[in-house]
Amino acid sequence: MNDTHTGGAEKAATVSARISPVGGLDILSRNEVARLRGASDSGLHALLRRCALAVLTSGNISDDPRAILEQYPDFDIQVLQQDRGMKIELTHAPAQAFVDGQIIRGINELLVAVVRDIVYVSTQLEQVGFDLDGSAGLTQGVFEILRNARILKPHVDPNLVVCWGGHSISREEYDYTKLVGYQLGLRGLDICTGCGPGAMKGPMKGATIAHAKQRRRHNRYIGITEPGIIAAESPNPIVNHLVIMPDIEKRLEAFVRMGHGIIVFPGGVGTAEEILYLLGILLHPDNAGTPFPLIFTGPRQSAAYFEQIDRFLRLSLGDEVAQHYQIIVDDPAAVARTMTKGLDKVRHNRLDTKDAFFFNWALQIPMEFQLPFRPTHEAMRALQIHHDRPRHELAADLRRAFSGIVAGNVKEEGVQAIEQHGPFDIDGDADIMRALDKLLQAFVEQHRMKLPGGAAYVPCYRVLTG
Repeated sequence: MNDTHTGGAEKAATVSARISPVGGLDILSRNEVARLRGASDSGLHALLRRCALAVLTSGNISDDPRAILEQYPDFDIQVLQQDRGMKIELTHAPAQAFVDGQIIRGINELLVAVVRDIVYVSTQLEQVGFDLDGSAGLTQGVFEILRNARILKPHVDPNLVVCWGGHSISREEYDYTKLVGYQLGLRGLDICTGCGPGAMKGPMKGATIAHAKQRRRHNRYIGITEPGIIAAESPNPIVNHLVIMPDIEKRLEAFVRMGHGIIVFPGGVGTAEEILYLLGILLHPDNAGTPFPLIFTGPRQSAAYFEQIDRFLRLSLGDEVAQHYQIIVDDPAAVARTMTKGLDKVRHNRLDTKDAFFFNWALQIPMEFQLPFRPTHEAMRALQIHHDRPRHELAADLRRAFSGIVAGNVKEEGVQAIEQHGPFDIDGDADIMRALDKLLQAFVEQHRMKLPGGAAYVPCYRVLTG
């Protein structure tokens, strides 16, 4: 039973409650509870508050990382360990998370996921002694977080499709993501996304209907996020497995280690970052011949978008990069059929190499794709975007450039840095810079940098074209 009360007239949209968590997190140690409550030493309480508030406002559409905290300035969360088990105490929580004073079960489960992952990373991953300075240790860390979240499923044939794409997309593009998700769901495939709105929600929504038609139970709608972006991309209500990775690099590695194939819908700089991350890995000589189905797709209105992405990739990384992806326009069934065939190749390859179905251990991910990149003004200026570099290393720095723009757009730390020091400078070979500038300008014109409405987008970057 929740002990609830609703705020007065001035705070009618808040509820205070003490809830019993559901979803498998029963007990915490005194040390873990103390770290979650401590507002100064570890900083975990501020992190817990920010991530919990994002979950409690699930379904909200905003790309301002500070807007939710400003909307609920009195919100607080405390984790209590009692004789009868753990309790979560919410003060002035968003009322939308409750129905008749009772927290919505799905939101309760996502809230537990927040506590679980923050506790695990802080008390296990950082303290037990994983070698987070080595590539194998970083991959082991990603595996341990996913295993602790009970999200890795053995004895299941490859069927997890990762869907990437923007949170700020047109209605036609959103409807198309639902149609693709529907076709995937009819073929018994599960969906994993970045958990937010737009192209991260649509495939799950379409798959939900298809799974119901096929009477398929135990479906997985996995959302993988990280603390810096969760406030700008709150989990959509369909997510039933949420994982919060410590940083963007571990989030991206989780996608490619867990996923058996990837579909990319139209998006902005975050989507470009994801594309370059995966292509950089696939271009590494050690991964030659590794099957990894990658499909770019959208409605016919988005054909020009993918043509521009294709031109940029070919110019910066060479025409050979196109061997690693297919572009399918305005044909959801063809996307699903092509992905299903690709997953069959993945299955045979995993059997031949004796690699696990649930975690792609064999994929070689270089350190430059694993080490967290902190997008300061100095770090952005230092990127080496030149043709004479190995292609996977060039892709790594291009990925960092887009990552910095994402931070400047939607991450609190990045937004503050831009406010204090002005836009990031990005420099490199002139032809790549011209192509990059043209691509980013197209993103701005197509409203892919910022959700429609409100103030016009002000670039957080300067591309030095000569």
